[in-house]
Amino acid sequence: MQVYLVGGAVRDEQLGVPVTERDWCVVGASPDELVNDGYRQVGKDFPVFLHPESGEEYALARTERKTAAGYHGFAFDTSPHVTIEEDLGRRDFTINALARDADGKLIDPFGGMRDMEKRLIRHVSDAFVEDPVRILRAAKFAARFADLGFRIAPKTRDLMRQMVADGEADALVPDRAWKETETALAGPNPRLYFEALRACRALQVVFPEVDALFGVPQPARWHPEIDAGLHTMMVIEQSETLSDAVEVRFAALVHDLGKGATNPTDLPSHPGHEKRGNTLIRKMAERLPVPRACRDLGLIVAEFHTHCHRALELKDATVVKVLEKTDAFRRPERFEKFLLACEADARGRTGLENRRYEQAAHLRTAFAAASAVDAASIANSNEESQIPEAIRKARVQAVSQVRRAN
Repeated sequence: MQVYLVGGAVRDEQLGVPVTERDWCVVGASPDELVNDGYRQVGKDFPVFLHPESGEEYALARTERKTAAGYHGFAFDTSPHVTIEEDLGRRDFTINALARDADGKLIDPFGGMRDMEKRLIRHVSDAFVEDPVRILRAAKFAARFADLGFRIAPKTRDLMRQMVADGEADALVPDRAWKETETALAGPNPRLYFEALRACRALQVVFPEVDALFGVPQPARWHPEIDAGLHTMMVIEQSETLSDAVEVRFAALVHDLGKGATNPTDLPSHPGHEKRGNTLIRKMAERLPVPRACRDLGLIVAEFHTHCHRALELKDATVVKVLEKTDAFRRPERFEKFLLACEADARGRTGLENRRYEQAAHLRTAFAAASAVDAASIANSNEESQIPEAIRKARVQAVSQVRRAN
């Protein structure tokens, strides 16, 4: 039995970036041998085991053969005769098809080190087309390693386009599609992830609502960049500078979805795009396992971002209404994320990337004043049916006082 460190851990070691997860490949062993040594089997589709002490994943070396469309359409051979080179041959990219043995020797049968030097994300073989998840992974790595100068190899991008054209991308499993997207949103340069998907035409398959934004005009007075799709990419980029929270970045992605469904006769204006966007976000969240936190923040940003932009002009009562509608009093942390997403939207426009967003500070001040209202005292001195309105009036008065003072 031989054990090799494989994949991303070896790649990251060679790149000199922190290794966050280690995967191991076992050659020349059977499941029974590993179980007898104390490993715990967890894999369903193929044997994967957890080390009895470290808890790290150890997988038997395997080859795979395509048997049907989609992610699950593979047959596996995990016999003890499978070599490490054969196991690496089933992997997606050459920079991931690396292994290191117990003596520190590097196994690189497909030129991963050469591609690392050239900063290329290149497929190992034409078997790349057999797994549609690899389209998303290519886009994810393009974003993750962009700061190191990596790019998708032209022939790999061609294969990705061909997979989309052949309908292979239609077989993407929603869980896997969201998992890769969520990782990309949490990582560096999430804008590049969506741009890479669009470049190979996969964006219209995975996120048709986002793809529909490209080519849709907006008023130049407010959006010098004109194109709604480009604006969305700029907003995602701004959201990255403002927050590490996936919810904020997701809200940046979906805040203007309604513009992709605007009646052509209304263009370049987009009346009612806020409500239309909410409908599209809900449909997206039904199609993909979008976490509730992401969905809910996306909904309130889509519906109320224009209110936030006009915060300095709103009446006191309307400001309180926005605080109530966004559930700020019960969910102050989410309200702060709402403000960050709105700021990203305001700054995600050509020439306005570094602008001050006074509206967020204005609403924070108004929220602090409204939150200071003693709701319990008001409740004790009013009839039950009158309590909500009495609290609202007190909050409006508090907001009015602080706004006049400022």
